[in-house]
Amino acid sequence: MAMTDRTITCLLLCALGLVLATVLPQSGGGQAYAQETAAGGGVLMLDIKGGIGPATHDLVRNGIDQAQGEGAHALVLRIDTPGGLDVATRDINREILASPVPVIAWVAPNGARAASAGTYIVYASHVAAMAPATSLGAATPVSLGRARPGDGEPDDSGGNGDEAGQEDEDIAPAQRGGGSAAERKALNDSVAYLRSLATLRGRDLQFADEAVREAATLTAGEALERGVVEVVAPDLDSLLEQAHGREVTIAGETLRLDVAGRTVTLIEPGWRVQLLTVLTNPTFAYILLLVGMYGLLLEGYSPGAILPGVVGAISLLLGLYALQVLPVNYAGLALMALGIILMVVELTTPTFGVLGIGGLVALVFGSVMLFDEVPGFGVSNWLIAGIGLALAGGFTFAIWLALRARGRPVRGGAEEMPGHEAVVAMVQGDRAQVRIRGELWQAASDQPLRASQRVRVLSRDGLVLQVEPLPGQPPEPISHSPEASR
Repeated sequence: MAMTDRTITCLLLCALGLVLATVLPQSGGGQAYAQETAAGGGVLMLDIKGGIGPATHDLVRNGIDQAQGEGAHALVLRIDTPGGLDVATRDINREILASPVPVIAWVAPNGARAASAGTYIVYASHVAAMAPATSLGAATPVSLGRARPGDGEPDDSGGNGDEAGQEDEDIAPAQRGGGSAAERKALNDSVAYLRSLATLRGRDLQFADEAVREAATLTAGEALERGVVEVVAPDLDSLLEQAHGREVTIAGETLRLDVAGRTVTLIEPGWRVQLLTVLTNPTFAYILLLVGMYGLLLEGYSPGAILPGVVGAISLLLGLYALQVLPVNYAGLALMALGIILMVVELTTPTFGVLGIGGLVALVFGSVMLFDEVPGFGVSNWLIAGIGLALAGGFTFAIWLALRARGRPVRGGAEEMPGHEAVVAMVQGDRAQVRIRGELWQAASDQPLRASQRVRVLSRDGLVLQVEPLPGQPPEPISHSPEASR
């Protein structure tokens, strides 16, 4: 019994030791990081370009993990973005705030901007920097009206309340003190979020308020003067020199940056990030939806084709994954589905374009409504117009061919026999057999017929042709080889 107690005690002590070994380094994050990087290490850098989305979050998270694993002295985020999704922006900021590695946000190169969502990322970073000819700000949510009235908490669902700036004349009513309660709630939530980041990093609070409420923007020089950024650097070397020696707080510990003269390594996006970037591109997602819907509908109308069904199912699932992370208007999605169904039905129903035109109109309107207006995330109107014109041209051509075919005489089969000439092969009482196109047909006539006489087909009744003799035609010799009659 005693042996058992000692064994249990030893096991508990070992487990406690493992827990402490795991927890203690985390509790002193800044000190542990300083010890790990004191001996060496460089600086890692990654580019944030275009719209902020799930792929961007994945890139930043992987970059922080890699920087920690390699013992890097800092991670530089080179930013050039018009904005993006709210949920992705907040996820990125959570990664930055919890990062054991100092994060330097650098709006670069010259001509770049950190608008909307980019402004929130700059405020969240340990060190904020800009190239001379850059700007930041315009952090006003553009889809304020999508917040749900009556919600108890600010809308942070991602996508519907994003963050891209507008000109003063386009400022939403909520920004002028009016608007609905939902609009004011979404606006105040964005203001409070940016002010909290500014307070944490010791940056200008007034501009945080102006950037959200008034869509204000600042140049690099103005941002430095107002305390929004700490560094204005034209290149990487200047950035690291000016950031060197600055104190940052990581996990409650103060750390002095040691980045001057360090080797900078650019982190290339992995295949997963590249795949996410492509899949979450609204234009690509839109095309996937079209291919998926058409493929499944054509498979339903032509069972056994297999290929349309396989391609359609894969495309539709990938498109639905993209819709999961993008700001989607489901009324637009429903209109697109209805439009495609109507156009496919038009192919099998002789409505002379009524269903096709209705489907085309529904598809175009649904395409325009599909995605909310989020900076960096939208489908080109030219693409929608091109698809609409292509479908309209295709249906117009199909209708023209159908109408043209209805006005033409029949040129094949038994239906087009009336009017053609034949030769009497055999006469049996009031019935005869005629040869036409190498075939023998039963024939009937109101006038007497004789073998080898040329006749004209008047009509067809089942398997019997009604004929009449051609006047003035000499008899033609016929073969007496036996042939089966029809």
